[in-house]
Amino acid sequence: MVSPPQVIDSARLRYVFGSFPSGVAVVAAEVDGAPVGLLVSSFTSVSLEPPLVSVCVAHSSSTWPLLRSAPRLGVSILSAAQERHGRQLAGRGADRFAELDWRTTDAGAVLLDDAGGWLETSVSQQVRAGDHDIIVLEVHDLDADHDVSPLVFHASRFRRLE
Repeated sequence: MVSPPQVIDSARLRYVFGSFPSGVAVVAAEVDGAPVGLLVSSFTSVSLEPPLVSVCVAHSSSTWPLLRSAPRLGVSILSAAQERHGRQLAGRGADRFAELDWRTTDAGAVLLDDAGGWLETSVSQQVRAGDHDIIVLEVHDLDADHDVSPLVFHASRFRRLE
């Protein structure tokens, strides 16, 4: 006999997903002369050949529609020292980049200074998946500093590695 499918409560699902620690990154570009970006904790490597990474963005995001057509997107992997940056960039304030140090690449990707790593990317694919889209990004340039401790998101809180 087949059991009826179990209904999964979204609050419980979020709670369990929160048991998996992840890094924190900012996806950003210059749009109409100003930096625009969003905070993601769903950043992951996808492929070495070709070089691909992915992020997941909620359909409810008001920022992704501004970013998706940018020719290049910067991905900055936040350091433990950038917790304030993470909180500010996760907010809904008018200028998420106020008082943050950042630079723009020649192609318009926005990268935060002092991040533990960064990538200059472009959108390769966008796949609809439930209430989010999986955004596959092609990597064009990158660098990292492994001496910089990462900012970690775990149990709905920013944390640092000990």
